[in-house]
Amino acid sequence: MRNAFADELTKLGDEDSRVVMLSGDIGNRLFDKFKAKHSARFFNCGVAEANMMGVAAGMAMNGLRPVAYTITPFITTRCLEQIRTDVCYHEAPVTIVAVGAGLAYAGLGPTHHACEDIAFLRSLPNMVVICPGDSFEVRAALRASLQQDNPVYIRLGKKGEPVVHKGPLADFAIGKAITIARGGDVCLLSTGNMLPEAVDAAHELAKQGISTELVSFHTVKPLDQCCLADVFARFPLVVTIEEHSRIGGFGAAVAEWLVDTGFTPRRFIRFGTPDAFFKQSGEQEFAREALGLSAHQIAATITTALRQG
Repeated sequence: MRNAFADELTKLGDEDSRVVMLSGDIGNRLFDKFKAKHSARFFNCGVAEANMMGVAAGMAMNGLRPVAYTITPFITTRCLEQIRTDVCYHEAPVTIVAVGAGLAYAGLGPTHHACEDIAFLRSLPNMVVICPGDSFEVRAALRASLQQDNPVYIRLGKKGEPVVHKGPLADFAIGKAITIARGGDVCLLSTGNMLPEAVDAAHELAKQGISTELVSFHTVKPLDQCCLADVFARFPLVVTIEEHSRIGGFGAAVAEWLVDTGFTPRRFIRFGTPDAFFKQSGEQEFAREALGLSAHQIAATITTALRQG
């Protein structure tokens, strides 16, 4: 995902002289192409994320289109006050791009885990929250974000994630979910870097004769309410999948929508991380397995739920 982001940002820099890049002292080689073409528009703000957010807000309020980038916990929790007051209060068109969302950096420990950021950011007025599911969604989301006149948060995985879509997403729109596969027994609503895991879970279910509809819910705020109304009306079981806490995340946002609209689902299951820090040592795949977020575990839970009726 991060390689697609850097490449698309360079293209956008070629197209629009207002695009500026702010880095929290990471990924310097990742942006070599951008720096080679637009050295005057690249700013390494150092390990000073709160200051970086203030700088980005000032740039945005003076006509530029800043893109601020660093590791997820450091660009969200560390500078939440500045995002809230400097960026969101002024509706400054700052694009905040976080790398290493969820448990992408599981091996580096809780300081680098990010399972609360969606909850923090979607609660802020004027903020749009996008969680791309693969590299094509990353490119489309970045392009769409720079057309907004308000803050946008883009939540990336790391690198090397499987590509789900077959090509560029010409019809991508913020707040419009993408149906990847049609089915009739269960609907999986996946957000962010869990999309490939959801694809694998759908394949596991297919082996058992379970027809699965799969939707990439790349935008958590605003939710695609038309899509939600459709799938909850059609399916006996709807499932949300995310690499984020079940408190305040995508599944919680969908649950809030159900309450607010008075819609009574036949069955609704939320997959996400528990209300606890992950203190074991291991990489992302190990962490997902430990927390019940692997494809085969998701498929097994769904199979049991469908059998129970």
